[in-house]
Amino acid sequence: MRRTILVGVDLGNDPNFDYHMEELAGLAEACEMEVVARVTQKMAVTNAALYVGTGKVEEIRLAAETVEADCAVFDNSLKPSQQRNLQKELDLPVLDRTNLILEIFEKRARTKEARLQVESASLQYMLPRLVGMREALSRQGGGAGAGGGSGAGGGLANRGAGEQKLELDRRKIEKRISELRRELEAIEQDRAIQRQKRQKSELPSVALVGYTNAGKSTLLNRMLDVCAGEANPDHAGKSTEEKKVLEKDMLFATLDTTVRRISPGDNRDFLLSDTVGFIDQLPHTLIKAFRSTLAEACGADLLLQVVDYSDPHYREQMEVTADTLRELGAEKIPCIYVMNKADRMMEAHDLPKVVGDKIYMSAKDGTGLEELLELIREKLFADYVSCEMLIPYADGSAVAYLKENAVVSSLEYGADGALLQLLCKKSDAGRYAKYCVM
Repeated sequence: MRRTILVGVDLGNDPNFDYHMEELAGLAEACEMEVVARVTQKMAVTNAALYVGTGKVEEIRLAAETVEADCAVFDNSLKPSQQRNLQKELDLPVLDRTNLILEIFEKRARTKEARLQVESASLQYMLPRLVGMREALSRQGGGAGAGGGSGAGGGLANRGAGEQKLELDRRKIEKRISELRRELEAIEQDRAIQRQKRQKSELPSVALVGYTNAGKSTLLNRMLDVCAGEANPDHAGKSTEEKKVLEKDMLFATLDTTVRRISPGDNRDFLLSDTVGFIDQLPHTLIKAFRSTLAEACGADLLLQVVDYSDPHYREQMEVTADTLRELGAEKIPCIYVMNKADRMMEAHDLPKVVGDKIYMSAKDGTGLEELLELIREKLFADYVSCEMLIPYADGSAVAYLKENAVVSSLEYGADGALLQLLCKKSDAGRYAKYCVM
């Protein structure tokens, strides 16, 4: 386990600076690092060359030596030049917040798509930092290379060996990024086809979104327990346990998008997708790389924003989620706010509690699941209408269709046919309007 020193700069405009440092420590621990020291500094603006002040660099170096730190982690994204300068001054590997998130994603990616997305984001992050990575080689060789001369056609021959190596590395990385882009585009086409198939099934879709470690995966698993319906076509034949996803009290425990069919037992089934969690200052390259995965949220009929209500900073986390959804273009999709882990903040007899579009509940122990399902029904099936139909026996297929696709509250067989009291889609009511009893 790497011994790590955390470094933060308080610019005075962030009232949650201490919280963000705690979150940085959580990211470091998720990267299997041991935080052995913290150094902070208050500044009006960051140092253009070193991020922190020159005097603070010496303090960090001495602190790192004292605690025998293996690396230093900074609280914000560093410019490539700042990262190079700090590594030279501290004589330690220097990572920033983006580094940590990329490393976590790399460790947690399971599916081919997730691994390709993480690799693409990592290479885009690495590309402008090649100079620092090859610093030892960058000044080798002289002005005129083995090819001699400085005229047209000199190309790489006019550069030092280190610069040649840098240029080759850059070309390899750019080529690999292009290859990854093509592979991801092909996967996105397949994913789009799968979405189209699901849309043709006329099943509405619900997407779980929210801050990382808010309890999205736990909620999906509890819904599967309560509504042990059939899996979607891609997971046919799996048992309820096999359909479940990893749930763990850690940042970014799951990255892969999972879609499951939820069957409450009243013919009002829907598809539920679990998406990657959000976090403050989520690297833009990752949002861009995971855009195809997050498209499940963008194409949903309803969002469930899962919030860790027990976290003192849950309001800020909701703002981060809202900002990310705006960036994805999903801010206008109807939303239910699931105030999860409310059992830590409220008395058991007060739960569950529904206030408008908010529900205070506990996904872990299942408190409030039935009430949440009812909220989902109200949102997704608002266009359902109550009907009474008398269907002649000659049209038995109509009865079979409605029994499968509508909520039939009563069914009686009489001399003239089958009399149904039901709740169905407006489109189905129109389709069988000739059978409606006025």
